[in-house]
Amino acid sequence: MSEGDVARSSLLAMSGGRKRRVRRLHRIEPGAVVGVMSRDATVFTRNWKTTTFSSVVEPTIYLLAFGFGLGALITTIGGLTYKEYVGTGIVAMAVLFSSAFPGLYGTFLKYRFQRTYDAFLAAPVDVDEIVSAEILWIGLRAGIYGNAPLLVAIAFGLDPKPTAVLVPLICFISGVGWVAFGVMISAMAQSIDNFSYITSGVLTPTFLTAGTFFPIANFPPLLRALAHVNPLYHCVALVRDVVVLGVRWADLGHLAFLLGFALLLWRLAIWRLRVRLID
Repeated sequence: MSEGDVARSSLLAMSGGRKRRVRRLHRIEPGAVVGVMSRDATVFTRNWKTTTFSSVVEPTIYLLAFGFGLGALITTIGGLTYKEYVGTGIVAMAVLFSSAFPGLYGTFLKYRFQRTYDAFLAAPVDVDEIVSAEILWIGLRAGIYGNAPLLVAIAFGLDPKPTAVLVPLICFISGVGWVAFGVMISAMAQSIDNFSYITSGVLTPTFLTAGTFFPIANFPPLLRALAHVNPLYHCVALVRDVVVLGVRWADLGHLAFLLGFALLLWRLAIWRLRVRLID
């Protein structure tokens, strides 16, 4: 082989290497995602008690307070007993608490103080894989924690339909969207104190207008329209149908909305965290 052929081969190899590196920045490697998730799982084994306590107990307290407090005054809503109504609605609230808050505070701590994401980027793991792993891991936890209020309601007399086995999947899909929302907001926040605005101005109104404690049919027209674009409302409607009312064609629309919300926020979270960590 002549020197020209050798040089040409070297250039092609270098070019191919550059192309592979460029493609690597835009491709999610399952191994990298699993690696980040395994690290999260290891850390979780050290503090699972406090994490589980905060994610499960608060929604359960709401269930007991509203279910047995207002439940003594209100007999039925939409053909359901108030305990059935609240017992299925609180599931979405548990998902929100166990996904949005870890996405907010956990992400902020990892990139601002612990520098965990800087270590990942040197591995090499890119931002797409970091965000995807965090969302999947916390979404899986939300898929489990969201069932706690439902189990309490069942213990107090709720009789679920066989389709209730779909609740963990619904919780997971909904949780993925809210984790991504938390990651996106965290990547834009300048201070951890900024999260007070999100908690009071976004998350609290979200679960209060999702049909969790009372139907949205009696809302003023504008507020009712806003409630229909609330992702948590679609989670509540799905859970209520598969557990008590029965699966309907409209549930495909609720599921599509949750999937669209999750995919959109996933991409936005990657974009914002990339700006924070790299650009």
